[in-house]
Order: sequence, then structure tokens, then C-alpha cells
Amino acid sequence: MKLNDIKSNPNNPRVIKDEKFEKLKKSIQEFPKMMKLRPMVINADSIVLGGNMRLKALKELGYKEIPDEWVKRADELTEDEQRRFIIVDNVGFGEHDWEMLSNEWNIDELEEWGIDCPNAWNENEKTKVEEKEIKPFSKTHILLSFAPNKILELKPFLDEILQIDGIDYEQSSN
Repeated sequence: MKLNDIKSNPNNPRVIKDEKFEKLKKSIQEFPKMMKLRPMVINADSIVLGGNMRLKALKELGYKEIPDEWVKRADELTEDEQRRFIIVDNVGFGEHDWEMLSNEWNIDELEEWGIDCPNAWNENEKTKVEEKEIKPFSKTHILLSFAPNKILELKPFLDEILQIDGIDYEQSSN
């Protein structure tokens, strides 16, 4: 299949940053079998529903043609199903079992393959955390949230509280 026959989805809500994109390109170069096992998905108009970043990576890698098995057609999907597929294909429903990963996988490989591993895996970071002195709190911070129209009602109470020595006041809105 000619790569130019496949069109990027102009409504693709996903982006990929430079470092991750470089990892994706490297992954495709080193492990092209993955493209067969997890093909790009296109609609009847050859617009990508799933795999826009892989398409971009293949083009940047200089591919002109790819095996047909690297692409799966989803001509039978309705417009609503296509819109849903675009989102659901990229949702990570599960979570990583970090304990299993740390015990059974190599952190460098995982990061090379695109997994963002917790900093705690870095031995230097572990040491810093363990050696850090924990100091007792010098103040207690209490956050109150309320509708803006309540400020006038609460102002007398806040003014009274602020008369107590050692109490600071901070206000923010969102």
C-alpha cells in the first residue's frame, strides 16, 4: 500500500512530543513486526482513525510503501462510531503494575520503549528520599472553598480570625 494513499486525520486530538516521537520512530525501525500486530486503522476514505502518529513516523522515516497488513480498514463504522474509535483507541483504561515492572523488566528498556517510569526507580532518587530530613510542620494550612457570592457573608468571620496573632490569609479564585 502506498503511504501517500493514507491521509492523516485532521480531527485527531492526539499529539506527540519530540522525545516520544523519536522513540516511536526508533521503535518502528527496530520492531516493524509491531505494525502488523497493531495496524493503523483507516476508514473508507483512507483517513486514519487510529495510528496518526505511526503514519507521521513512517513518513519521516522515508517509507513510500508499506505492507497491506500494516493497515486495517474499518469501512463498516458509522460516523459516530468513527468519532468514538478515535478517542477510545487512545484511552489507557488500565494501569501499570509498577512493582511487577520494577522486578521483572529493565528500566532502561522500558523508558526506551516509551514508558514513563516513576523517579523512585532511579537509585539516586531513592537515596535522596531516604536521606531527606523530615521537619515538623510550623503551620497548618486550611483551604476553604465557596461560591464568590458567599464572601460578603463570611467576611466578618474571616476578619475576626485574622485578628489572631500568627494567622496569614491568602485568597485565590478559579
